[in-house]
Amino acid sequence: MSEIMTAKDLCLWYGNTQALKNVNISMPEKSITAFIGPSGCGKSTFLKTLNRMNDLIPSVRITGEVCYKGTSIFDKSVDVNELRRDVGMVFQKPNPFPMSIYDNIAYGPRTHGTTNRVKLDEIVEQALRGAAIWDEVKDRLKKNALGLSGGQQQRLCIARALAVQPQVLLMDEPTSALDPISTSRIEELALQLKEKYTIIMVTHNMQQAVRISDNTAFFLLGELVEYGKTEKLFSQPKDKRTEDYITGRFG
Repeated sequence: MSEIMTAKDLCLWYGNTQALKNVNISMPEKSITAFIGPSGCGKSTFLKTLNRMNDLIPSVRITGEVCYKGTSIFDKSVDVNELRRDVGMVFQKPNPFPMSIYDNIAYGPRTHGTTNRVKLDEIVEQALRGAAIWDEVKDRLKKNALGLSGGQQQRLCIARALAVQPQVLLMDEPTSALDPISTSRIEELALQLKEKYTIIMVTHNMQQAVRISDNTAFFLLGELVEYGKTEKLFSQPKDKRTEDYITGRFG
């Protein structure tokens, strides 16, 4: 399996505070990689570095490199909009735009120049089907997306990310605001999506990492402590700190 994203000696500071310390990791394509660790350990910061979301924070300084398909994402030639189209993001709290379900999904493709109605209709249907929500919303596409339940809104946000045909989907604790039934729907969806896309997710739920991820990275205080096959990391952790965290001694 080839690697789609890699980080080498990646360090990140917010002002004088170092949030990431020499992170080295390679993430294989068409698989699910989970980041676990206690709150404030750097996992969301690292996730947001992968599509340069941290560029939006003024005091951030980054050293080291992150490569997407072999090219440094910090290279001057990289168009950040193109990068974010290829490496999409789904946030912790569902954040649909206050517009119709249809316009939420068509927003990205329109931004990238698709205006043909027939083509947009096709993209909207495909994306909603891809996010396993088409059957629930197909008769109410003109209705405001904010009228959907939390779990539906989160699947809508996944559909919105899929509409621009990304290669990688970053998910920042995508189920932490959802009930157990919506959570298991999103987990099933992630397992289906990895046949076509690479999924990199932050989760505070270790059972979730065990249930759906292929590889798991454990972060602690800005450091990547351990990374490997999920099954192995949870059954035979190499580092004492990993073992303490997964057995509930701290965190």
